Amino acid sequence: MASADKIHVEVAYATPMQQIVKSLALPAGSSVAQAVRASGLLEEFPEIDLNHQRVGVFGEFVLLDAPLHDGERVEIYRPLIADPKEARRRRAQAKKRR
Repeated sequence: MASADKIHVEVAYATPMQQIVKSLALPAGSSVAQAVRASGLLEEFPEIDLNHQRVGVFGEFVLLDAPLHDGERVEIYRPLIADPKEARRRRAQAKKRR
């Protein structure tokens, strides 16, 4: 439950091997960037580069300066390894060959 001066949020990041979700209590009005920094994930996963990776709240892309509300979950997205359209095209071609 949030008080007038605190909000409770989660920050999530996943690697191919693990999923990490950190629960935080932050000052009301905190931004996405502040939550990510407070989570410690930038130190734990030095490959995270917020200049190039997108972030979201509950699956919707947001800017780093977006304000957070109580109960929200910030997600740090990894860059795509393969173009989804190309991967789908390859699967369809492989299926035709069978």
